[in-house]
Amino acid sequence: MADYLLRTAQKHSKGSFLGKFWRLVLRHYQIKYGFQIYPETQIGAGFYLGHWGSLVINPKTIIGKNCNIAQGVTIAQANRGKHEGVPEIGNEVWIGPNAVIVGNIKIGNNVLIAPNAYVNFNVPSNSVVVGNPGIVSENLNATSCYINNKI
Repeated sequence: MADYLLRTAQKHSKGSFLGKFWRLVLRHYQIKYGFQIYPETQIGAGFYLGHWGSLVINPKTIIGKNCNIAQGVTIAQANRGKHEGVPEIGNEVWIGPNAVIVGNIKIGNNVLIAPNAYVNFNVPSNSVVVGNPGIVSENLNATSCYINNKI
């Protein structure tokens, strides 16, 4: 439902009556179910939220196609340091529960970010990231059998 509400709010201009209405409906469900995804967020087709609850995505984040995000994930802006800014996430990325992705970094295509991983660095395509701090391992089948709603 979150994806439907998000896409519907994105269809209408922010200042129009329908735009205001759908943003209000989206906000209601954000509060009710504990997720924070703004209509300004650029998200590709095939977006999938595995579970409700405690999800925060910065509105300036760019997310590619077929991205799956679990509960407890934070995709945030860094306000200082060498990675000041927001993440850009590629296609076919699976982000596990309670993972944190922060800063002006690029996550490649076909990347699996394990539960509880902390990522504040660029991640090449075809990789798995595990741990805090994150450790990257090359894997050509990183998201095989993990991506739902593939388009």
